[in-house]
Amino acid sequence: MTQSHPRISKAVIPAAGLGTRFLPATKATPKEMLPVVDKPAIQYVVEEAVSAGLDDVLMITGRNKRPLEDHFDRNYELESALEKKGDAERLAKVQQSSDLATMHYVRQGDPKGLGHAVLCAAPHVGDEPFAVLLGDDLIDPRDPLLKRMIDVQEQHGGSVIALMEVAPEQIHLYGCAAVEATTEGDVVKVTGLVEKPDVADAPSNYAVIGRYVLDAHIFDILRKTEPGRGGEIQLTDALQQLAQDEKVGGPVHGVVFKGRRYDTGDRGDYLRAIVRLACEREDLGPDFRTWLRSYVTEEM
Repeated sequence: MTQSHPRISKAVIPAAGLGTRFLPATKATPKEMLPVVDKPAIQYVVEEAVSAGLDDVLMITGRNKRPLEDHFDRNYELESALEKKGDAERLAKVQQSSDLATMHYVRQGDPKGLGHAVLCAAPHVGDEPFAVLLGDDLIDPRDPLLKRMIDVQEQHGGSVIALMEVAPEQIHLYGCAAVEATTEGDVVKVTGLVEKPDVADAPSNYAVIGRYVLDAHIFDILRKTEPGRGGEIQLTDALQQLAQDEKVGGPVHGVVFKGRRYDTGDRGDYLRAIVRLACEREDLGPDFRTWLRSYVTEEM
């Protein structure tokens, strides 16, 4: 018999990072507001949460992040101007971001790492399981990863992390999971985690990517977690404790993702994400692909 677990209703989006890899663009503009074609990256992430049924969204922000709140708020002056011009199409786009979800915000204060950012969500989340979505990973809506993770959590309880196989020489860039197979092809049991291991020390080539469904017991562990790699409180370290002791917070499972993922945290991958998404747009794709082919041919 399938065990029943509390229904997940809340999403947490850490967005307090400084975005130093994109300076000087991020000197006064949050990295999450950088456009991916014609929408800021953060809107894709909120849309993903809403598509998975999570319309209660808490954003963990920091200094100079006010534009994030403004983007998901109403802009009556702009809406009025568009309405007077009869520009219904752009008016709908502007209103879409403010109607997406019930948005909440809390400041992290000191940038003490992802684990600390997640801990800032404790008063809002309470004792319910919840999802965490990192803004650097954009998941294509045609590949509903988060919905699958929620289904797995509701079936097994505990926590669920998103995993992706990477080349062994790239594993040092990610958190890495030791895993055991289950009867479900895309689901593994996580037995251990290590943050950015050396290639020789990596237990697998399963990299942790930026989607989590977490049991609320993670907060108790994070409160006691000492700073780890980089002098920060690492979410990976807290998940390692959950994986080692199922009596506290249940098991940790991983969903192995083989779909389309766009990494906007790196400048090169950010540009590639824009090109890929623009090529697939019905309104932009045909002309853009024609130009791109011509450009590549000329350059070669």
